[in-house]
Amino acid sequence: MLIDTHCHLAAAEFAADREAVAAAARAAGVTRIVVPAVDTASFGAVSACCARVAGCVAAYGIHPLYVPSASGSDLLLLREWLERAATAPPPVVALGEIGLDCHFADTDVERQERFFVEQLRIAREFGLPVLLHVRRAVDRVLKYLRRVPVAGGIAHAFNGSRQQADEFIALGFRLGFGGALSFSRARHLRQLAATLPLQSIVLETDAPDMPPAWLAGGRNSPAELPRIGALLAELRDIDAGELARATSSNACAALPRLLSDD
Repeated sequence: MLIDTHCHLAAAEFAADREAVAAAARAAGVTRIVVPAVDTASFGAVSACCARVAGCVAAYGIHPLYVPSASGSDLLLLREWLERAATAPPPVVALGEIGLDCHFADTDVERQERFFVEQLRIAREFGLPVLLHVRRAVDRVLKYLRRVPVAGGIAHAFNGSRQQADEFIALGFRLGFGGALSFSRARHLRQLAATLPLQSIVLETDAPDMPPAWLAGGRNSPAELPRIGALLAELRDIDAGELARATSSNACAALPRLLSDD
């Protein structure tokens, strides 16, 4: 069993062949796909995707790069969707994708922080773990996680320092690794993936984004997860089956509702 803990299967890039993509992933051994939203406009697409496509589970949240177009009413709508999901399918396993992104020079960081904190509070209220987007903002994200503790979750596409990784782990988070491992220049990331405690690691694709090197910039898909897992197993010098079992167990520990529909 393999679990893709972060895949935007509801995105427009999969509109023409979404179910075929999911079927190919299942055939490759990917039994669960976590599908996060990025804004309230995508909540319906995520819900429909998870209702129709076997093995998919939902997460709702407002991505930091979508915060500029969000308003307070979007936070109310997020709460409404989570309340509805408590009694109706599809299952919701986390609040996400949320976090901070300081990559661009003109970022309104204070606005991002306000939305991040409010979503952490909502996650805590609903007892949900969170899927974190963290780009050039690791210490800021950690600061707010200490102020507003939540039920753990996953730091998606982690690429911080070992010390920062240890801090996330101490707060109850697992760290997501995906196709970025496939690039030989990613020496720091490979070192982290090879040496972090195995129980702290989960697998992800972030499809259709973050394609591994062998796709040469093409569309990523959850069917690439076994090869990503095999690469990580090679880096750690363990059997690919052991890696799959461990990361799947870790994903279920990070997202306890992941198998709730079984």
